[in-house]
Amino acid sequence: MSELQYWVWLSDRLSVRPKRKLELLDAFGDIRALYFALESDYRAALPLLAPAELRDLMDKDLDGACRALGVLEERNLSMLTVRDAAYPERLRQIYDPPAVLYLRGRMPRLDDHASVAVAGTRKASPYGLRNASRIGSELAACGGIVISGLTAGIDAEAARGALLADGIVIGVLGGAIDAPFAGHLQMDVARRGAVVSEFAPGSGIGRAGFRMRNRITAGLSLAAVIVEAPERSGALLFAGDAADQNREIFAVPGNADAPGTAGTNQLLKDGARPATCGWDVLEDYVSMFPTTLRRAEPKRAAAPKPPAEEPRETGEGFYKLRQPVRQKVIDKASAPAYSDLQQQLSGLSETQLKIVAAMDTPHQHVDDLIRRCGLPAATVLSELTVLQIQGYVVQEPGKRFSLNIK
Repeated sequence: MSELQYWVWLSDRLSVRPKRKLELLDAFGDIRALYFALESDYRAALPLLAPAELRDLMDKDLDGACRALGVLEERNLSMLTVRDAAYPERLRQIYDPPAVLYLRGRMPRLDDHASVAVAGTRKASPYGLRNASRIGSELAACGGIVISGLTAGIDAEAARGALLADGIVIGVLGGAIDAPFAGHLQMDVARRGAVVSEFAPGSGIGRAGFRMRNRITAGLSLAAVIVEAPERSGALLFAGDAADQNREIFAVPGNADAPGTAGTNQLLKDGARPATCGWDVLEDYVSMFPTTLRRAEPKRAAAPKPPAEEPRETGEGFYKLRQPVRQKVIDKASAPAYSDLQQQLSGLSETQLKIVAAMDTPHQHVDDLIRRCGLPAATVLSELTVLQIQGYVVQEPGKRFSLNIK
């Protein structure tokens, strides 16, 4: 029987964080041995596996994997495993590379090209849309590949601009590869490049997937450009995740008094480099890719157009109370202004309280926190995002977290 079913099974162990999956693969040597291992084998290979991870690994049901393989074949989708030669080396080197990438379209030889992630707010202004389209088009015309989350607003407009310049785009989804997200744009991207996801057809991943995809979007890129973002924006969280991967961060300057560009202007104050055109980003990489990069004007100017209403992923309202770029934090009023701890924590869910209770010392690494909570990794990551938004938790360099409760 094909080993692909075991790879799909592994990718659907959502309680096991990606780094653990790779450690298990290294310990057992191949995917078949990993699948057929006993609980005692898993404990011996990785003693620090959490109970939720062990439970997930001991679920050997392959029905979902077989259904997913059927969908891949029916819809002309494909998959790359971390052991495949075509798997992008750039992505393989990040802290948490996905064990499997599912694809619509065809993955270009990414390591031979300069690729740049373009991100920003969904509620973009005409100024933001115009710049996203222009920068996407210029990146493509100069030989770069655009990486996009394909969400409405800045992400989608940058992808459209690159496509209008006959460029290559890689779209990164936060849901299952067969989810009906991004509509016609996803199809257009797949014709010129690829749409990728770490989640198999029919995967039950929830909103946590949209934060998890940040590491893939950044991991496929050499640099990230934030075109437009207000003070509280998911794009700023993405900038921080990209900075954690040592990606160069660029930001498009905005009007000093415009709320919609307060986040990008703050990034510039914090040390991000200004970008007024695509070549501002790509010129640093000419020595790495001398045969593919050249300064050029896009073939077509991509006029901004209002994006069609598309399904929302995690909504607006994200912000980052941490040190995403060169030390300075993105501010918010600290923890809720209540007089005692009980009142501060009264609005948290049981799961959030469990995470807060596990953070009894500062600067905890996310792996340690997941293990101490005994919750699925995706749940912990998702709730940490919410706790950051609400001001209860701050994220620090090195994937460490501390409480922000006074």
